[in-house]
Amino acid sequence: MNNSCQKQDVYVAIADPTRRKIIRLLADTEELPLYELTAHFQMGRTAVSKHLAVLKKADLVTNRKLGRETRYRLNAAPLQEVKDWLSFYEKFWNERAILLKNILEE
Repeated sequence: MNNSCQKQDVYVAIADPTRRKIIRLLADTEELPLYELTAHFQMGRTAVSKHLAVLKKADLVTNRKLGRETRYRLNAAPLQEVKDWLSFYEKFWNERAILLKNILEE
């Protein structure tokens, strides 16, 4: 399969702070056009488009054409994998904190 058609790892997609900010911006609204997303960054439309392409490959973003404008929307479903992975470590650290608290109270 061609690399450009392969699905991007969701962890790779969210590793970049710019892409996390794009996800956050899209989470706060139903959909946004590229020019509105670009206004939140100190970079050009091409750079923001490249970040959106990574998010699209990870199925975190969908887009639709509306006339000459492309509008982007968050698809949060792939983030469930990240949530599940993090929940194990949240439980792990909560248990360690309780153990530490018990030791300190003795």
